Amino acid sequence: MRITDLLKREGISLGVKPKDKGEAIEKLVALHEKCGNLSDTAAYKQGILAREEMGTTAIGMEVAIPHAKSEAVKAPALTAITVPSGVDYGAPDGAPCKLIFMIAATTDGDVHLEVLARMMQMLMDESFTAKLKAAKSPDEFLRIIDEKETEKFPDEPKAAPGSGGKSGYRVLAVTACPTGIAHTYMAAEALAKAGDKLGITIKVETNGSGGAKNVLTAEEIANCDGIIIAADKNVDTARFDGKPVYSTKVADGIHKPEELINKIVNGEAPVFHSDKKAEATSSGDGSDSFGRKLYKHLMNGVSHMLPFVVAGGIFIAIAFLIDAAAGAPQDGNFGSATPVAAWFKSIGGVAFGFMLPILAGFISMSIADRPGLLVGFVGGSLAAVGATFAAPGGDSTSVSGFLGALLAGFIAGWLIKMVEKLCEHLPHALEGIKPVLIYPLAGLGIVGVMMCAVNPIMGVINTAMTNGVTAMSKNPAMIIPLCALLAGMMAIDMGGPFNKAAYVTAAGLLANSPNNATYMIMAAVMIGGMVPPIAIALSTTFFKNRWSPEERKNGPVNYIMGLSFITEGAIPYAAGHPLQVIPSCIVGSAAAGALSALFGCTLMAPHGGIFVLPTIGNPLMYFLALIIGSVIGMLMLTILKKPVDKA
Repeated sequence: MRITDLLKREGISLGVKPKDKGEAIEKLVALHEKCGNLSDTAAYKQGILAREEMGTTAIGMEVAIPHAKSEAVKAPALTAITVPSGVDYGAPDGAPCKLIFMIAATTDGDVHLEVLARMMQMLMDESFTAKLKAAKSPDEFLRIIDEKETEKFPDEPKAAPGSGGKSGYRVLAVTACPTGIAHTYMAAEALAKAGDKLGITIKVETNGSGGAKNVLTAEEIANCDGIIIAADKNVDTARFDGKPVYSTKVADGIHKPEELINKIVNGEAPVFHSDKKAEATSSGDGSDSFGRKLYKHLMNGVSHMLPFVVAGGIFIAIAFLIDAAAGAPQDGNFGSATPVAAWFKSIGGVAFGFMLPILAGFISMSIADRPGLLVGFVGGSLAAVGATFAAPGGDSTSVSGFLGALLAGFIAGWLIKMVEKLCEHLPHALEGIKPVLIYPLAGLGIVGVMMCAVNPIMGVINTAMTNGVTAMSKNPAMIIPLCALLAGMMAIDMGGPFNKAAYVTAAGLLANSPNNATYMIMAAVMIGGMVPPIAIALSTTFFKNRWSPEERKNGPVNYIMGLSFITEGAIPYAAGHPLQVIPSCIVGSAAAGALSALFGCTLMAPHGGIFVLPTIGNPLMYFLALIIGSVIGMLMLTILKKPVDKA
């Protein structure tokens, strides 16, 4: 093991002026704490002081190497300071110490002895110690050690260039978006390419819809310089305790990959200290705005909810198709009139029924970690059935639906956080029963009272919204602008907050009150998400002079992405030409949404693109609206964007 494997830039402080030996020790211990090397700072410091009581660790020649083995040490590590004016350390030769290394060693093995022996050999060279004392920066300090170590031990393998003296990857990253389809992988690709360009070794873990891939190992985390978290939902961060972590939105991973990598390489990322909630900071200054916190919690619920909405919704749509094909009367039993249709509707209904509990449960869990799951899940279920004090089993007139589930998720999560805060004052002996008894019991009581109180109020609001949408559907002057607005929102940020707000609105209406009005809105929202990639693909096909060779090459892929309702395919083009692409896509999407409503098109399934064509009402006119909207977007883009050879 090389000395440069154990000594971080953040663990070096030059030109320190301690008053005495005790203050020097305080500084070195603080550097270990800053680097995240310790699980218990006080215990480690006690070990250092105990070793000093046995005899000074100053070795003479103005050098000291205090050290201790302790269970409070997470992994073997070093810190170092230079003291130009010197400090009395009780050295054998009586000279003040100007160069001090502090070794933190774990209790398993004798790593500290190996490092101590190696350093003793190197520090015997007074020209080497003189260079270290004169170093002007931590990077220079590390370079001097690295060069001397290579000279002294030439047969030992050296880490790859650019790795900061460590094996493995220099920078690690985690990318995640609410749906885990496009942004997640686009950010990962952008970071990987930027790493290659900068000559920085990087590994990216993707938290996609199929689960975490390319998962970061404990060894890689221990050896890296820092971690980038480019995510719009919460990810597991407890494993990064003590490492520099820079957390930001997933869009920055796509648009600013080099900037993010440089923040890690240049030591600009704050050291992350995990608490029992494993909450990470989400910006470089270590704080989140309230709005961004709300968005991340909401997206955590939405990302877990979507599979239930999509799969359950499609099964229910198939049931309607089967009954329609069988000529079943469209009465209250429609969708269950034939045995096969009843099977699809029953299975789909079970999946769909989990939508609100899952939404509320994972919003609450995002806020309060595992104790919040029960509270949110029960709150979402009570919102779905309309529980009240008079009818705890449910009242159809008090069903608060999607809005109630949102409220349950957020308020339940915050209330559980308050309960945890209050429980901090309980005796330590009760620590083990808090998560299995106290939190669930208190949480269940709180959410039960809360939802029985708010359901009647939210139920009135929910019913008014449903009646309003139904009334709109009977008045083209109202439903068409609404569909145009929601469809246009799908193209504003192509997977971001506006896009998700429009989609969640449509999905919520579809779940709460499936009728012709909500089917029209769902159709408009999906067509609004399909237009941007198709408009881009058309432009790269018919107006090639507006695009670079690489953009033209990747353009045809957007036909597939657009027809599959993956709006994110347009993001690279929007990122490169925002003033031309975004307005064009918004206008094209809004036009398609308005035409879809004008033609009376409906959609029973909440996702799927052309793959759910049988569930679309008036499919030929829907396809026509899609073509017209995409062509409008293409033509507007052609007008706004100059040919590349004239730009």
